[in-house]
Amino acid sequence: PCTECSCSSRKEPTKDRSHTKKKEKGDEEFIPKIFFGTRTHKQIAQVVRELQRTAYSSVPMTILSSRDHTCIHPVVSNSASNRNELCVELLEGKHGKSCAYYHGVHKLSEHHALQSVHGVYQAWDIEDLVSLARKLRACAYFAARELMVGADIVFCPYNYLLDPQIRESMDINLKGQVVILDEAHNIEDCARESVSFGVTESQLRTARDELDFMVSNDIRRKDHERLQAVCCSLV
Repeated sequence: PCTECSCSSRKEPTKDRSHTKKKEKGDEEFIPKIFFGTRTHKQIAQVVRELQRTAYSSVPMTILSSRDHTCIHPVVSNSASNRNELCVELLEGKHGKSCAYYHGVHKLSEHHALQSVHGVYQAWDIEDLVSLARKLRACAYFAARELMVGADIVFCPYNYLLDPQIRESMDINLKGQVVILDEAHNIEDCARESVSFGVTESQLRTARDELDFMVSNDIRRKDHERLQAVCCSLV
């Protein structure tokens, strides 16, 4: 390991102006994060296993994942409907219910298995995070997001880096950061999927009927006639 690396010396890295940048405001040095994007979560698990075998296994890290992989709420995780919507409803306290697991996020993000113990970290996989979350009754999804603040390496699927809506919702800012894309030949398909969506014929017919109603009742007729024409042409 290089002598200037904090993970080998367990000390603060030597300040080297050639490897750090100044923030636009203030005198704090800006050290970029490494965002490591892969096509699947299985590939993330493989990369993490390799990281554990290196001298950099003690570098603070996190893995960003969807609620499908990290939610442990018994109702939301076992639901066949949109888990994101159900999660948001619980967080907003709709129907008089809330998520006890969300309120325990700090127990997970501050746990010694994920945070520094005597200056030493240990690389972990998403399964390790979820397993620990079940023991502590804490939300793995939001804990992983909190850990991103202090992480040097952030593992995530491609679309977390390519899709602007996901980047915004996950508070990911790639300006000045290091981005590594594993098997980058898959990027084209992922980018296409990020700006695409699918609809069924029944959905198109329902939309057409609703637009017919809007036009016939002269409700924003000019706008709805254009959408009506698109739906009819697709049908």
